[in-house]
Amino acid sequence: MSDRLRNNEAMLFTNESKMAIGGTAAAEAMVNDGAFRAMSKSDELLGDAGPYLAMKAALDFVLATLLLVLTLPILLVAFVLVKLTSRGPFLYLQTRLGKDGRPFTIIKIRTMYHKCESLTGARWSVPGDTRITPIGRWLRRTHVDELPQLVNILLGDMSLVGPRPERPEFVPQLEQAIPYYRKRLLVRPGVTGLAQVQLPADTDLGSVRSKLAYDLEYVRSIDPWLDFRLCWATFAKVCGLSFPTIRRMFRLPLRVDIERRYKHMTINGSATACGLALMGAKPQAVQAVVLESIPS
Repeated sequence: MSDRLRNNEAMLFTNESKMAIGGTAAAEAMVNDGAFRAMSKSDELLGDAGPYLAMKAALDFVLATLLLVLTLPILLVAFVLVKLTSRGPFLYLQTRLGKDGRPFTIIKIRTMYHKCESLTGARWSVPGDTRITPIGRWLRRTHVDELPQLVNILLGDMSLVGPRPERPEFVPQLEQAIPYYRKRLLVRPGVTGLAQVQLPADTDLGSVRSKLAYDLEYVRSIDPWLDFRLCWATFAKVCGLSFPTIRRMFRLPLRVDIERRYKHMTINGSATACGLALMGAKPQAVQAVVLESIPS
C-alpha cells in the first residue's frame, strides 16, 4: 500500500476521532496540514473493482445518452407543468460533492417553491415539507425530477448507480459525527443506488448514518451484476414495490448484514485507534489499526 493512501486514511481517522481524543497534537497536525482534503485514487475498500470502474464510465455514457433520448418527452411535459404551476425556473441547479470530494453542479427539475431556502437556509426535506409544490410531490414520488441528472452523467460528474451526492453545507457536520463518511466519495455519485432502493430519503443525522452503511456496502461490493440489479430495482421502486419485496426479488444484501459490516469497520477501527491515541501510541500505529479495520 502506498504512503499516500496511508496518509489519506490517517486524515480520515483524525477527523472522525479528533473530538473523542481531545484534540491531541498528532491529530491536530494531521488535520491542519491540508492532506485530509486530498482523496486517494484507490482504496482497499474498492478491492479489485478498478477495471470495472473504468468500463463503467463508458457504459454510463452510452446508457445515459439512450435514456435521455427515451425520456425527453417526459422531461418536456414536466418542464411545462412546473412552469405553469409555480413561479421560477423549471430547472434547479445546486452544488454537490462528487468523487474525491470535488464539487459539481447537479441538475434537477425544481420541486420546491422558488428561493424557499432564502428564509430557512439549507436543511433536509422532511415528510410533509411545505416547501414542496403540489406538482413537485408527484415528481419526487415518481423520481422524474432526477432525470436531468442524466446530463451530469454525460459530463462525467455522476454515474447511473452509486451513493447519492451530498450538499457541501452538510458534509463537515456529517464527517465529524459519522465514522468513515468520506469513504463514500471513493466512487462517482449515482442517480440511484443501494441505499435509494432500500431506505427512505434522508431526514436527519440518524437516517444519513443508516444510508452510509449501505453506501459503503455498495463501494465494497461494486460489480456489473450488482449495478444491473440496482437499475431494475429502481424501476421496481418507481412502480411502487415495497423495500422488502425489492430486496427479495433482486437478492440484495440483508440490512442486518450491512449494518454488521459497518459496525465491524467502526468499532474495530476507530474505537481501537482512539484507545491507542489516548495511550500515546505513535501515529503510525494508529494508522495501521485504521487500515486493518477495513473489511475485505
